[in-house]
Amino acid sequence: MSSIKNYVHLLGNIGDDPKVTELDGGKKVARFALATNENYTNKQGEKQQVTEWHTIVAWGKTAEIVEKFAHKGKQVAIVGKLKTRSYTEPKEGNERYVTEVVADEILLLGGKNETTAAK
Repeated sequence: MSSIKNYVHLLGNIGDDPKVTELDGGKKVARFALATNENYTNKQGEKQQVTEWHTIVAWGKTAEIVEKFAHKGKQVAIVGKLKTRSYTEPKEGNERYVTEVVADEILLLGGKNETTAAK
């Protein structure tokens, strides 16, 4: 069970084109928002949908695949782990906390010739 202590598996759609940055040394990092939807029926029998937004971060070869093939609206499956970090706002000096999903694997879904796996 120790291998699933910090394990995230999401299926959703990319909210905007990924932002890819090349760092010193040539390593790339990709960031994008992922929307996941939950459907349910409320007490009145009405169908409801709730959308959650997740920040996804991919490094190295996975980021390169994202850069080439991922785009706004694309459906993807993500396997990764949660990571929380903090930073200080430059103007106000307030400390902020961010929780992101660091992707270990990304499966780009779509039509017959559009599926690509990144690991």
